[in-house]
Amino acid sequence: MPGEFDGKHLKLWTPATYRIEVEGVLEEIWTDSVAGMRVSSRKRADQSAVTTLTGRLKDQAMLTGVLNGLYELHLPILSVKILTEDDGDPPDPDKASPLRPKEKTPGNDNRNGGNNNEPT
Repeated sequence: MPGEFDGKHLKLWTPATYRIEVEGVLEEIWTDSVAGMRVSSRKRADQSAVTTLTGRLKDQAMLTGVLNGLYELHLPILSVKILTEDDGDPPDPDKASPLRPKEKTPGNDNRNGGNNNEPT
């Protein structure tokens, strides 16, 4: 389908646009709980409700947070689809992630304010 991501180079820290479908109705008041994703609902032929959330998430950790929030609201997840990858740039190396600690390089020792030339 045009505009959909082929999934070949997605990284955990890559921003992307997702579409998530859940069984049931999620009121728009919950938008903050789902990372500001756009919320819309529709009825199926059998009159059951399906809610679709669409929006850009900064990484897959944020996606996991949204999915966990939907689970806590007892909304069964029907599908998760990545629509587009926003960019393939690696994360900023100066911003450490809890799972990817910043590498130590000369001048990057935090014990003494980043100056490795001073005694500790």
